[in-house]
Amino acid sequence: MTILQPRYIAVEGPIGVGKTTLARKLAESFEADLVLEEAEENPFLERFYRDPRRYALPTQLFFIFQRARQCQAMRQGDMFEPVRVTDFLLDKDRLFAQLNLDDDEIGLYDLVYEKLAIDAPVPDLVIYLQAPVDVLLRRVGSRAIDYEQAITRDYLQRVSDAYARYFHHYDRSSLLIVNTAGTDLVDSENGYARLLDQLRGLRPGRHFFNPGPLA
Repeated sequence: MTILQPRYIAVEGPIGVGKTTLARKLAESFEADLVLEEAEENPFLERFYRDPRRYALPTQLFFIFQRARQCQAMRQGDMFEPVRVTDFLLDKDRLFAQLNLDDDEIGLYDLVYEKLAIDAPVPDLVIYLQAPVDVLLRRVGSRAIDYEQAITRDYLQRVSDAYARYFHHYDRSSLLIVNTAGTDLVDSENGYARLLDQLRGLRPGRHFFNPGPLA
């Protein structure tokens, strides 16, 4: 039986699902190089959540330039690093662009993307975190990031649906789909230990992990 031994793990999922926190914890457990999305560096993001129509394009263009720099740095990094963990896939930028831009803006976005010629490394394993929208809303509220409080339930639903469609067809690497609705995999040591057990015995392919509520 072949056991997956990933050197590059990407954690993904909709806003508020806990991907950054989990990525940090995994990097600590595996003594890995950690690469974060760093959304807070985007000067347009707060304005986007308050006025999406006006600020969608500059928000997405900033992210694609940021991602190009990150991918270049990852390509040039230490290839002998035991494990690398990120809290994003490059493909997420296209997902959000399709949600937030009109047709003319998508055309400009695609032109910029093409000119950047981004050569993004492909993860060995993607961990896709899922949770119902009401759970996402509670988590967004509890972390009390000011600009995120303008996020609406409708927008979170559209983001969550877009991720579900994307990963329904995803086949570029091994995939672990994790239902986080009933448990916090990071704050619960038991839940996190169970996730690590899943990762250490994981075979290549598509897998599902539903830990359910923890006692």
